[in-house]
Formats: sequence, structure tokens, C-alpha cells
Amino acid sequence: MVQMVIWLDNTLQIKETANVILDKGDFNFNVVDTPSEMRDIIYKLNDLNNKSRMVAGYCWKWVSKNDKTKFDICFPECDFKHQWNLANDGMTWIISKESVSEIGCIHTSQGLELENVGVIVGNDLIVRNGEIITNFKERDGNDSSIRGLVGLMNTNKVEAIKLADEIIKNTNRTLFTKGMKSCYVYFMDEETREYFKSKLYESPI
Repeated sequence: MVQMVIWLDNTLQIKETANVILDKGDFNFNVVDTPSEMRDIIYKLNDLNNKSRMVAGYCWKWVSKNDKTKFDICFPECDFKHQWNLANDGMTWIISKESVSEIGCIHTSQGLELENVGVIVGNDLIVRNGEIITNFKERDGNDSSIRGLVGLMNTNKVEAIKLADEIIKNTNRTLFTKGMKSCYVYFMDEETREYFKSKLYESPI
């Protein structure tokens, strides 16, 4: 896990380290091509001991909060539609077996550890020509971690961009390390997906 965290720092361009490529070790970090592939893996792993869950960056509105018939994170082309957690199970979502179909965020999963985690990364973090680019405007406005950034943009744009960059990179770093054994990530952006694949050992799965 330590090696993976150091690799993440370099790959997310939080700080430069010598770990450019993640070697295959006790921890499996995998990039998948569809959200449904990630979900199916997490479901299968969860059947073993109920210690696997899905999480995502706060890039989707919580529409199911007031209408339980609606879904928050949807990829119709992949037959993927799921709700944010807390709707039924509260903070027990991480231990309630039925809640494996729900998706946690940075706030509700804080301080909780899993064996395996599936992560969906929205367009708040993308890669262009090998450079990590963050955009807090892709986050839902109800995300408490970015509140105040719009106002700060009007008074100190440089500081606002720097702060947003740190928040988004560290949010994803935290989500990636929620699983103690493995992490399966779906990046919405294809170029970002390929960038992370290029930083992995040759046979990640």
C-alpha cells in the first residue's frame, strides 16, 4: 500500500516521486473500461465477505434524496444506474450488505476502510498531453469541500485554482486508497483512462 500511495502522488502530480510505474505487489490497482465492469467486480468481491463498495467524486447531483425512484449516477449506454448512499442505510451503508449497490462519496466514506473499492472519476479530473487538469466547476455545487471557491475566484483567482487543484487531487487519492487490497477505477474521460493505464505494470488484472 505504501508503494501505491507514493506512486499515486507522482501519477496525480501531487508531488514528484521515483515511482513512475506501479509494480505488481500485494495491492492491485486496476483501470477498467466501463462502470458496469467495475460494479460487477465489486459485487463479486463483496459476496466473499461484504467488504467491498463503490465510491465516486462528488460530480453528480443527489437527485434521489427527495425522490427515491430516481438515480444519481447514470451511464445508460453501460446499463449502469445507481444512487448515492445514505438514502436508506445512513452511515451503516458500508456494513449493510444490501447497500453494495449504493455509491459513497468522500464525505460519507471518511474514516472507513474496505478491502476492495470501486471508484468512478468524473470530469473534475482529466489528463491532457500527460498533464493532470482539475476543474472544480465539474463538481456538484452541494459539495462542501468546494464551497467558497466561486467567491474566491472573484478575489484571488490564482489561489482559488491552486486550492481547487489540491482538493480534487487529494479527494481522488483518498478514494483510491479506501480499499486495503484492491482498487478498480473507471475514468469517464478516455485520455485520462489511458494515461493511468500507461502507469501500471503490464498485466494489471
